[in-house]
Amino acid sequence: MSSTDTQTPAEHPETPFHDLDHYLAIPRVGGLALSPDGRRLVTTVATLNDKGTEYRTALWELDPAGKKQARRITRSAKGEAGAVFAADGSLYFTSARPDPESPDAEPVNALWVLPADGGEARVALSRAGGVGGLLAAKEADALFVTATVLAGSTDEDNDEERRKDRKDNKVAAILHSGYPVRYWDADLGPAQPRLFAVEPGAEPEPGKPVTVDAVPPVKLRNLTPDAGNGLREADTVVSPDGKTIYSSFTRPLASADSRTMLVAIDVATGTRRVLLDTEGMSYFPGPVSPDGRTLVVLSESDTTPEQAPRIALHLLDVSGSSAGEEGADGEARLAPLAEGWDRWPHPAAWLPDGSAVLVTADEDGASPVFRIDLAGAAGRDAAPVRLTADAAAYTDITVSPDGRYAYALRSSYEFPAEAVRIDLASGDVTRLPAPAERPVYRGRLERVETTSAGGDRVPGYLALPEDASAGNPAPLLLWIHGGPLGSWNAWTWRWNPWLLVARGYAVLLPDPALSTGYGQDHIQRGWGEWGKAPFLDLMAITDAVEQRPDIDETRTAAMGGSFGGYMANWVAGHTDRFKAIVTHASLWALDQFGPTTDSAQYWLKEMTAEMAAENSPHLHVEKIRTPMLVIHGDKDYRVPIGEGLRLWYELLSKSQLAADENGETDHRFLYFPDENHWILQPQHAKVWYGVVEHFLARNLLDKDIPVPDALGL
Repeated sequence: MSSTDTQTPAEHPETPFHDLDHYLAIPRVGGLALSPDGRRLVTTVATLNDKGTEYRTALWELDPAGKKQARRITRSAKGEAGAVFAADGSLYFTSARPDPESPDAEPVNALWVLPADGGEARVALSRAGGVGGLLAAKEADALFVTATVLAGSTDEDNDEERRKDRKDNKVAAILHSGYPVRYWDADLGPAQPRLFAVEPGAEPEPGKPVTVDAVPPVKLRNLTPDAGNGLREADTVVSPDGKTIYSSFTRPLASADSRTMLVAIDVATGTRRVLLDTEGMSYFPGPVSPDGRTLVVLSESDTTPEQAPRIALHLLDVSGSSAGEEGADGEARLAPLAEGWDRWPHPAAWLPDGSAVLVTADEDGASPVFRIDLAGAAGRDAAPVRLTADAAAYTDITVSPDGRYAYALRSSYEFPAEAVRIDLASGDVTRLPAPAERPVYRGRLERVETTSAGGDRVPGYLALPEDASAGNPAPLLLWIHGGPLGSWNAWTWRWNPWLLVARGYAVLLPDPALSTGYGQDHIQRGWGEWGKAPFLDLMAITDAVEQRPDIDETRTAAMGGSFGGYMANWVAGHTDRFKAIVTHASLWALDQFGPTTDSAQYWLKEMTAEMAAENSPHLHVEKIRTPMLVIHGDKDYRVPIGEGLRLWYELLSKSQLAADENGETDHRFLYFPDENHWILQPQHAKVWYGVVEHFLARNLLDKDIPVPDALGL
């Protein structure tokens, strides 16, 4: 590690975590883009606007060598995102900021370009429906965008006309003929996603005067006009030569089911060919090898009530034929990669010489970078080697052209995402000069674990106030992660333990059964039995931590969101050991949740009706005697608002703390009409944390901390 990784002590005890306004103002880094020559590294930084009501993003350039200070390269009220470098070094991004050359035009999310030789950013392309993601080939002048089109539009002009007609007539209705109809917080349709090639447009008319700095006109060519909703959740990559796009593609099936197949799209003709399509399996493209002959593929098996999904890596030979020609069956050319590796990998990048693939995977409270060497070994037998030794999570991996370094974003519970350089020979990690320093917190972080009644390991993290001791034991908050297929291993802005540590609480972050990073067996032993092994694991590690002299076992609470909220509800009906329970965006009645979630086709494979009933918290509401804070957003389509509404009604009508003759209760319901599964607006995040602190203080500390003034109470 470089010396820049050392935590610098604050000169006084106050930290950004002691004040929500300061906490929300901490800059947030996301995404990395490396120029083809390896000399420029760009990231996106989100900062709070002056009113404190939303985050706006800007592009910042970092020095890959780690010598120069970071510098901001874009600035606008609307912000910029989605940066990619073209082969010529030009930086493309998307933004809804006004075009200075067309100030009266209605702002849309347009395609902008910042020339490689500097100068002002300018609009490269604008369309009525805006543009979404960007893709660029590494070795060819080929740029692609994702954008939505109203189904049935004949061309771009017709699409613009039809959009305008819907808007002018205030029509929001959508007629569906398939499933799903919603996704997280978005209503699907009537627009559908498409892939477009960005190509040279018409030349100026002969004799028409143009300036030397005129922007070369570009146009879009629709590569997937007949895609329907197949690209709705697509993962997409492009070959280095820009001739082929590989994408996941949703195939509708009978009974409102679907699966994801792998397709190749020939850029020249737009012809789409299915490469992999297997019953009971979904496929997703990873990076393409430098020579364009091999594609890394990620497979995920369908769940069943008895079997958790299995995720595996493969190598697919894509050299046999172009996307527009008939070739050998894809299954015959699919070879296992690192077969038998008992982790859930995420393929990230090839080394430039094609000798190895870099991947990340959850691993025992971290998400390190692994190297899978292919030279001299069959992919099936290649063994992943861990490159990064620290207990951190790495994302957004990109490799330098000479293959010496990888660049990534790294975070842990000790610091938010920051750009780093990884020496691929030694594994040494160097933090690059950043747009902002690490926020300083007061406390300590420990790795803890225990053994369940069945002899299984239950690990976790424990964040403690710095003054927690036998003479000053801290009240304990059990935080249960969502997913449930996930792990506490990376910084989180939405559930940040240091905010509660700053208030004097210890925060326990366990990885019970169903958590990733501990092997398939750790997932499988909780599968289909959420109320058994995961619950028992949580109680076992809580028991172990409560035995510590620096923990006050008489003042504990349980908190969780999504699946963590489900488990908080289950805890409430199966033990009264906690003084308070906070349940956010939680599953309550599984028979109701299954058909109403935005992804019912997935959920209904996971549990039978009998299993759902056996594991449904709502059937135990009469046993609940612990005060509960219910939190839900109306725009939550993953866990629909009906779960929160039913939970609230049944707590007040059936629990042991039901409303009395005056309608009073110790339960509380924090409702956000315009938030979704997550609380994203800064002013609402302040309310969220403020109400949680009020509720915990009232029930654990016997203190009356006022609720936020913004609630108007």
